[in-house]
Amino acid sequence: MTTMYDPPHPGETLREDILPALSITVTQAAAQLGVTRAALSRVLNERAAISPEMALRLEAWLGVENGGRADLWIAQQAAFDLWKARTAGLPTVVRAAVNGPA
Repeated sequence: MTTMYDPPHPGETLREDILPALSITVTQAAAQLGVTRAALSRVLNERAAISPEMALRLEAWLGVENGGRADLWIAQQAAFDLWKARTAGLPTVVRAAVNGPA
């Protein structure tokens, strides 16, 4: 059996990599992003997801050339969300009958 990959929440990336690399505080980052400290803190502490709006803010803040592409932030969030859903267990469904070509 293969082991499941545990993708990081994007907030972990921001908290552990981005903010230290920029040598700024949560308060400073929030001000630069144009969000409240509380909103950014929820993301950093993995209690909130990266929204499309936040992804666009991160892209404008970090710059595409520095790995700040919005689609990458959204992809990282989606990978995390899907992993969480898979680890919670698959829902009970009735598989659709697929007919071959007519």
